[in-house]
Parts: sequence; structure tokens; C-alpha cells
Amino acid sequence: MKITKICCIGAGYVGGPTMAVIAKNNPHIKITIVDINAERIAAWNDDDVSKLPVYEPGLADIVKETRHKNLFFSTDINTAIDESEMIFISVNTPTKTYGKGKGMASDLKHVELCARNIADIAKTDKIVVEKSTLPVRTAQAIKSILENTGNGVTFDILSNPEFLAEGTAIDDLLHPDRILIGGESEEAIDSLASIYASWVPREKILRTNLWSSELSKLTANAFLAQRISSINAISELCEHTEANVNEVAKAIGMDSRIGSKFLKASVGFGGSCFQKDILNLVYVARSYSLNEVANYWEQVIIMNDHQKRRFSDRLIKTLYNTVSGKKIGFLGWAFKKDTNDTRESAAIYVADHLVSEQAYISVYDPKVSAVKIQTDLNYLNTRTEADNLKYVESSNTPYEALKDAHAVAIMTEWDEFKTYDWVRIYKDMKKPAFIFDGRNILDKSSMETIGFEYYSIGQ
Repeated sequence: MKITKICCIGAGYVGGPTMAVIAKNNPHIKITIVDINAERIAAWNDDDVSKLPVYEPGLADIVKETRHKNLFFSTDINTAIDESEMIFISVNTPTKTYGKGKGMASDLKHVELCARNIADIAKTDKIVVEKSTLPVRTAQAIKSILENTGNGVTFDILSNPEFLAEGTAIDDLLHPDRILIGGESEEAIDSLASIYASWVPREKILRTNLWSSELSKLTANAFLAQRISSINAISELCEHTEANVNEVAKAIGMDSRIGSKFLKASVGFGGSCFQKDILNLVYVARSYSLNEVANYWEQVIIMNDHQKRRFSDRLIKTLYNTVSGKKIGFLGWAFKKDTNDTRESAAIYVADHLVSEQAYISVYDPKVSAVKIQTDLNYLNTRTEADNLKYVESSNTPYEALKDAHAVAIMTEWDEFKTYDWVRIYKDMKKPAFIFDGRNILDKSSMETIGFEYYSIGQ
């Protein structure tokens, strides 16, 4: 089937960038991204592309190039479903906060609602593509819902997981390592493969069964997160010896069997995928009574939580075992640079721990709003919203955030942090002035020459 109209349900971090790149490379296909969140759709349609709800380098230019030509954003979900030949499901699948599997399993209610909506509206045959990160066998559940509508429509289900790294998503989409398509219908797979083949070499388009495709996404994120937790475990050992974690990482990273990627020691990983996908993998393993497998992967999460707690404990201990009434300046709130995504950011949990010790936090992040920072803290439900407002504030400039601070905590590796006037910052801080570099981005000797007490990860 030659596809001329695509509907993408979900205008978030996956749907927006992915569909924009597909639109750019397939000008003959009309793509409509739909969402129930009218405010989000309005932001995608805003003439000022700096207000897009997703920040990714290069995304604004592609949206400006394709929007209102063959890329459209709408809240009219039913019309988009009805008109399309292919439907991407790109809705959020957070970890469950209730019931069976609470804290581990993915919450699939939004996916099921999408499937039921498609089943109710569709009057012609559709190819339905799983784009959201989903546990193994979700396609089977979607297929069951769609095939029991009794309306005579044929649905082909495909799994097409994304392998994007936030901050480099556009480059990842334009130059992917591979495109993975899992399904039962070769014709449906061919239809999706031909869309990607407009810019991706055919040899990079892999075909698998549904289960393999779904599990590959979870496994890829689990392996990447495991590397981060592994090097973070070594970072703690380095701090108790004469070893330097950066030197260790470089030495082992030059081993071709290991490679250098994801060996950067830090305050811990965050983001929408790693923790959620590992917990999902743990839950699936336990559901099959594979307890040793589950325990192995759960340890990656335990190590990550330990690294965040260790960072905040070290800060408290260094500041004479109390941060009560002290101002701590946070540089960065996003979970990594070049994104405004804060999901599972280490900054949230470190701030929460410090506030529990009655510290005052002043945050500066170039892309994260004050409203989002408060929302992240309130979601933890560890104190009242009024207390979060009392203890955590946002600043418009880094110099404002760090003025009269007892310590700086670098939580995100934004490149601009290296360019600041650190002499000015030092003069404006309480003395002794401490830097806790949770991303190892500043030069230790330079900071110490200025006068800072400098602490990093794994050194």
C-alpha cells in the first residue's frame, strides 16, 4: 500500500520530532499530529518556533519548513484517524503509580484508549504503528482490541520503536544507526519501510517479528543504562583511592569490545526511557518468575538511586553536616543538555533531598521554566506545594541563582556553563565557596585557582 496520509496520536517528544523528519523527507505524504492537549497543539502551531513544546537542536527549522505544507497539528483526532491510511501511536506510557505492577510496569491506559478510539472511528483498512515505548506483547493487546470491533476493517499492527537520544534526536532521525520494524504482514512492513527508505539506506531497515521489535527497545535502553550505572559504581571506588574515573573510562573505552559511549560518570541518569524501561523489564521478568534476571536489572536502578543520594549526602557532609538555611545554587534542571525534558532528572531528587534538610535551592536552567520545576517537585508528593515554593525558586540568570549561595551544584552538562564568569560568581558567593560538579564539566585546577572548593564525581 502506498501511504499518502499519516495520523500520529501524541504530540510529545517522540511524535513531534519523528513526524517532522518524516514530513521533511516525504513531501507527498500529508501528516497530521493530533493530541487532546489543546495548549500543546497551539504551541506547535505558534508562529514563534522558539515556543515549540519540545526543544531539540534543528527541530524548529524543520517544523518551519514543513508546517502547513504537509505537516499539520490538530486536536481533531477523529477526523485524522478517519482520513489516514497509517496511524502512529506515540502517547506517553509512564510507569504505573497504582494497582498491580505499581512502580514498575508501564501504564498502558493511554495506548488502550487510542486503540479503542481507532476501532470506533476507522471505516477503512489501517496500518497501526506502535511508536511509544511499550512492554512485550502490547501489540497483541492492540490487535485484540482492533480485531474485535465487528466493523469489518482490517488492521495490520507494526512495532517501530524509536532509538532517539534527547538533545541529538534530529540527527538521530536523519542519520539513524538502524530502523526497526516488527510485524506479521510483509505488505504492511513494506509500506512503512518505503517511507523511511526515502532517506535511510535499505540495509539499515531491519525487519523482525513483533516480540523481537518490542523487546529490542527495552533491551537497548537497559544496556545503555547499565553502562552508566557501572561507571558510576566505579566512580565511588575512585573517590576512595588515587584513581580518576575519567582516566579509567578513557582506558576501558579504547577497548573495541567495550567502546567509549555511555561511560561518562555523573550524578546519575534520568530521562523518560532508561528507568521506565528497566523497571518494565524487571516486571516482565518477574511475571515469568525469572527472579535472578529481574534482580540483575533492578540493581542498575538501585545503583542510579544510590549515586543521586550519594551526591546530595556528600554536599551536606562537606557543608559542615548541615544545609539548613543555606542557599544552594543549581545549574541545570533538565536531565541532560540540549533538551527541556526533565523527566526523572537527577536534579529533582537531589533538590528534594536537600529541601528535606531545609536548604534553599535557587535554580537556573536555560530551557526549563519555573512552572515545570515546581510541577516536578510537587509530583513527588513529599511536601506541600507551598513548601516547595518556599524552598525552591527559579532565577532568570545564572548570576542571580548563585549570588550569596554557599554552594553550586552542577546538575546538567549545558555547554554554556563552562563560559560563565566564574571569577564574578566566586566574588558573589558566601565563603568558603563550594562547587559540586555532578557532570564533571569544569576544570578542577582553574576553579581552585579562582578560590573555589571543588568536588567532582569519581576524582
